[in-house]
Amino acid sequence: MNQFFSNKKLIILLISVIICLSLIAFSITGNRNASVVQQFTNDVTALTGRIFSKPANAVMNTIESVDHLMNTYEENQQLKSKIDDLYESGAELAALKEDNKKLKEQLKLESTLSEYSGINGTVIARNPDNWVDQLLIDKGSQNGVEMDMSVMSSNGYIGRIVEVSPTSSKVQLVTTADQNISRVAAQITTDKGPVHGIISGYDAEKNQLILNQITVDAELEKGDTVTTSGLGGVSPSSLFIGEIEEVQLDAHGLAQEAYISPAADIDDVRFVTVVKRNAESGE
Repeated sequence: MNQFFSNKKLIILLISVIICLSLIAFSITGNRNASVVQQFTNDVTALTGRIFSKPANAVMNTIESVDHLMNTYEENQQLKSKIDDLYESGAELAALKEDNKKLKEQLKLESTLSEYSGINGTVIARNPDNWVDQLLIDKGSQNGVEMDMSVMSSNGYIGRIVEVSPTSSKVQLVTTADQNISRVAAQITTDKGPVHGIISGYDAEKNQLILNQITVDAELEKGDTVTTSGLGGVSPSSLFIGEIEEVQLDAHGLAQEAYISPAADIDDVRFVTVVKRNAESGE
């Protein structure tokens, strides 16, 4: 009995092998119509592939997205660094252009002051507390700077030397609130001849110098040129100060006073020319 069952199992195994071989042979022969078993197997395989492929593809897409994000972040950091470098380069270029412009103006100034000896200097200090009063330059007695020499910047008169040390000097600006120091003998060029006056004030709101002690009968117009007259015994003549913007009677109504737009940008003085007055320039 036991032998029968053993033979029966062997027979079933052989029949199964024969069926499998037949199916394989049938599929190899190229039969275009797949069997039910083959169709079922293909469907199960395809379904399984789809089930496992979607999470796998999702994971791969996520990894690729993270990789792209990291690459984008690195590129963004590099671009920011380059932008910062460009900003710094742009700022440096703008500063160099401004310095170049100022230097060109100083060179032009030298040509207009050929009858005077000029000493070029650079502003090295300016206190915010007395911004409109004084500044310090890098030229001193070793360079020939002396007390009361006139100082120009950007083709315009800005003040005079009030302190001198061997390697630096202090400039008292014409815009100072101290009227006893700011006084400058000036001359207005008009069609009917020169008109004289004294610069003795500064209107900070208008950013204009005040020229007073002008005779009532003087005919002045907006745009008339104002220069130093050389009559004060300190500044040489013909140093450009600015142009008239407005003319009115003074507080007493006995004389005229004019408001002058300075030729030099006194708020932005970087380079200066110290002017030495020759003996004949005041005559």
